[in-house]
Amino acid sequence: MGEGELQKAVHKLVDILEREDVPYAIIGALALNQYGHRRVTVDVDLVMREEDLREFKRRWLGRGYVERAPGTGKLLDTEFGVHVDVLSTGRFPGDDKPKPIAFPDPAKTAVRGPPFALFPVEIWIELKLASGMVAAHRLKDLADVQELIRSVHLPRSMADALHPWVRERFLDLWQSVQDGQANDPY
Repeated sequence: MGEGELQKAVHKLVDILEREDVPYAIIGALALNQYGHRRVTVDVDLVMREEDLREFKRRWLGRGYVERAPGTGKLLDTEFGVHVDVLSTGRFPGDDKPKPIAFPDPAKTAVRGPPFALFPVEIWIELKLASGMVAAHRLKDLADVQELIRSVHLPRSMADALHPWVRERFLDLWQSVQDGQANDPY
């Protein structure tokens, strides 16, 4: 219904960031929902520049937010009890080891739409694929891409818009969706 603690926490955070003109991009399941596939989530994941995260923490820690892990982007909205995970621009998805895909600067890449700023879907897919490809504990990221392909019927040609490093994995997932639908007796 859009009225739960998570939604209230997202609206509060987005209001702060936009009022203070801080570039951000919501990622994770909240973004997946906006792209067209519904998945339940209990936390807020977003990308910010490191300097903006530092300033946010300087201004807001103790005023509705606390650090869950000191010195990180792992925060807690104390009003609503919601985890907020901030990933920093320039870091690498999944295992945080260097690779051709990194979290982009939302000031240059994010697109504002209702109800918040997101990366274009192609960038979100690249980040999810890169994460799932290198981190066994992040296989849900591959499943998110697969479910988005299935839910919104992403075309095979979407692969052309993706970084070559993740393109083949996208095509594998795309084909598995086609094969699964062809063999589904329901």
